[in-house]
Amino acid sequence: MSRYDLAVIGAGPAGMGAAIEARARGLTVLVLDENPAPGGQVFRSAVACAHDPALGPEVAPGLPLIETFLGCGADYRPATTLWHLDPEEGVLSLAAAGVATEAVARRVILATGAQERPVPIPGWTLPGVMGAGAAQILLKTAGAVPTGRSVLAGQGPLAWLLAVQLARAGAAPLLLETRGTSVAAALARAGIGLLAGRGLLLKGLALMAEARRLGVRVMTGVRGLRAEGAGRVERVAWEGASAPCDTLLLHEGVIPSTHVSRAIGLDHAWDAAQGCWRPVTDAFGASSCPGVAVAGDGAGIGGWEAALAAGRLAGLDAARRLGVLEEAGFAAAVAGPLAARRAALALRPFLDALYAPPAAILSPDDATIACRCEEVTAGAIRQAARLGATGPNQMKAHLRCGMGPCQGRLCGPTVAGLIAEVHGLAPQEVPPLRPRAPYKPITVGALAGSAASTQQGVA
Repeated sequence: MSRYDLAVIGAGPAGMGAAIEARARGLTVLVLDENPAPGGQVFRSAVACAHDPALGPEVAPGLPLIETFLGCGADYRPATTLWHLDPEEGVLSLAAAGVATEAVARRVILATGAQERPVPIPGWTLPGVMGAGAAQILLKTAGAVPTGRSVLAGQGPLAWLLAVQLARAGAAPLLLETRGTSVAAALARAGIGLLAGRGLLLKGLALMAEARRLGVRVMTGVRGLRAEGAGRVERVAWEGASAPCDTLLLHEGVIPSTHVSRAIGLDHAWDAAQGCWRPVTDAFGASSCPGVAVAGDGAGIGGWEAALAAGRLAGLDAARRLGVLEEAGFAAAVAGPLAARRAALALRPFLDALYAPPAAILSPDDATIACRCEEVTAGAIRQAARLGATGPNQMKAHLRCGMGPCQGRLCGPTVAGLIAEVHGLAPQEVPPLRPRAPYKPITVGALAGSAASTQQGVA
C-alpha cells in the first residue's frame, strides 16, 4: 500500500494548485483524477484544444498551470476513481483500469469541483436534451457540435461562454435566457465588488457582444420551459412561444460537488446566495474533519481563478500542519493567494444575485420526472412526502430516489426541494442526501481482485 503525506482528489485548478505548493515544500503528493488529463472542466483537453479557434482563447490560461503541475513531481494518476475514503485513517480506496487498489495519506484535500444544477423540466429526459456542460465536454474532447437547430436554455456565465464557443465552431444556438433578476437589482447587491471585479465584468460583456456578433439570437425573460417531441426532442416551448429544436442544452448554473464530502460526514452549511449546500471550511480549506480539507468550487462556486488560489492555500496549509512550513513562512506564502482569491471573488455577489436559480427548478410539475435513474416523477415524490418522508434519505425507502447510478447527484436537490415544498419548510431545513460508498460504481471483479491481492500479501 502506497503512503503519502498528502492526497489530492481532483486535478482541476484547485487540485493542481494544491499539489504544486505542497511539492514545493517537499511533501510527497498523490493526485487522483477521473479524467485522462489534468485541467478539470474549465481546462479539459487544454493541450489538444490550444489551437482550436473555438476553444483556444479560454483554455490558454491553463496551459502554464498544467505544465507546472506535470513537472512538480506529484504522483499523478489519471483515469482513477476514488470510491471510498476513511478520513480517520487516511485510507483511500481507488479503482483504475478495472483494478482496485488502496493508498494512505496523512492529509487529504478534496478538489472535486462543481456539477451542473439539475434542470427538471417537462421533457428533459427526451433524447436530444442534455446539460450544457455535457455539450461542452463533447466539444472539447471530440470537436462535436450539435447538428440541426440547437437551443441553449438557461442562464449564467457558462451559458454565454458555450453559446460563443458553439458559434465560433459554426453552430450558433438560439439562447433562451431564463434570468429573472434585473441588472439593477443585482447591482444593488454588488457593492464595491463591482469596482474590484470590473475586469471580469468587462470580460463577460465582451463575451455577450461576441455572441451577438457571431449570430447567436437571444430571447430574454423565458418562463415555463418544456421540451416536446415524439421519441426525441423536436421543439422547445415556453410561455407564449415555441421554436423548432433538434438539440436542447439546459443550464441553470453550477453547484459544489459535495458527494464525497457528505459521504464522509463533513459539516455543511446552506449557501443562500447560491441556493446549495457547501462544506464548512476555514480560510485555508480546513474542514470539520482534522485530516481533510476542501478546495475550489467544491467548497463554494467562485470560478477557476478563485479555485486555483484556494488550492494553493490548502496546499500551503497542509505543509504547515504536517510540520514542514513554519508559521512565519506560512504567513508570507499565503499573502499572494489570499489576495488573488479576494480579487477573483469580488464580482461574486453581483453574479449570484443576477443569476439566482428560479424557484421553479426545485418545484417541477407532478408529471415531470425528477429522478432519472429510477424514473420517479415529482408527483410521486410529493405523495411520499405527504406520507411521511421527511428528507431525501427517507425518500430512498419510499421510492429508491438516490439509489440509481448517479447516486442522487441529479435528483438530490430536486427531491429535497419538493419535500420542503410539501412540508412548508425553507430549503435549508431539509437535510441533504447522505451518500454511501462506493461513491462511483465499481465492478465486483475489481473488488475481488483487490481482496485476493490483500490475502496474498497477508499470506
